[in-house]
Amino acid sequence: MPLPTAEKLNTPQVRQFSVFLQNKVGALLEIVKLLNESHVVVLALSIQDSSESAIGRIIVSDPERVTEIFHEHDIPYSDCELLVVELNEGPNDLARVLAALLMAEVNVYFSYPLLVRPHDRAVLAMHLDDSECASSVLAGEGFKLLTQGDLSR
Repeated sequence: MPLPTAEKLNTPQVRQFSVFLQNKVGALLEIVKLLNESHVVVLALSIQDSSESAIGRIIVSDPERVTEIFHEHDIPYSDCELLVVELNEGPNDLARVLAALLMAEVNVYFSYPLLVRPHDRAVLAMHLDDSECASSVLAGEGFKLLTQGDLSR
């Protein structure tokens, strides 16, 4: 029997793309320009660098269009779902978020802030080992979890 998806579980998640970038000047700019030409906005960005290459993690305004663009231009990518939490008190809420995840024994694989501030509040994207549990715990602690629709407006 297939496992239920986040959508079926009503876990609000946002799609992230991971793109291989050659270690050359302008590699990231090429991707961003390509997206901008199609009216896709990069909402969040994280770079993991090594001496030979880099992985760019991005959250965008139109994930479906990005999939089309990457296929059209033969750009290798992977994608995953992230939880995106709004921090009402800005950085002061970070400890509360992490404490809630610790209490639920949910591991954080990686996280990064967004470039946009919906509702004029700080926002943190997180890749977790148990998004369903994290979603429930964070909502129970009063945190608002944002969907792709909240970010793409």
